[in-house]
Amino acid sequence: MKNHFALIASLAAAVMLLSGCTPRFSFSRNVTVNQSLDDLFASRRSVRSYDATKTISEEEVRTLLTASQQAPSWANRQPSRYYVAISPEKLAAVRECVGERNAQNVAGAPVLIVSTFVKGQSGFGRDTAVNEIGDGWGAYDNGLANAYLILKARDMGFDTLIMGFRDSDKLRSILAIPDSEEVLAVIALGYRAQEPGTPNHLALDEIVKFY
Repeated sequence: MKNHFALIASLAAAVMLLSGCTPRFSFSRNVTVNQSLDDLFASRRSVRSYDATKTISEEEVRTLLTASQQAPSWANRQPSRYYVAISPEKLAAVRECVGERNAQNVAGAPVLIVSTFVKGQSGFGRDTAVNEIGDGWGAYDNGLANAYLILKARDMGFDTLIMGFRDSDKLRSILAIPDSEEVLAVIALGYRAQEPGTPNHLALDEIVKFY
């Protein structure tokens, strides 16, 4: 029976590919055929111009943040936290915390997400840092979660911009972020208003060594 199911699934996928369709269905509850991962990587860009006429719902934000929870973290501590500015009042307030240039770049973005991590969790055992990186592991884990977030956002047709220039003290006040968390970035979420360019990348041999 399992072999028959696998054969039917394979034939269905082949037919869709031959007809020029992009398959978006599940063969089982564990495997979903979606767009090519390489295509997803290629289309993701740091977008600095957003279509102000398009909105994103709270439900859609919940979907992509749920995807971010699939990212690995130190001993599964899951230190990442997110604060979502989606109301006009909070959007305006958070936008004032990212600097004048960034504020202009994300003026049309309907959502701004502040990412933080809980200090003293990742990289710690019995409340003691296990190596010299210490809370740097919390930042590392939050970066992994943010990577999942922006890739899922692109998979859903959205665009993002991760901004490291921000006023963390003002953000703490606006969003009631506790001192136990380190503020890392503000992530703009929306729809690109124009096609962004493709940046140059270093040659692989400039960043990789094989031994």
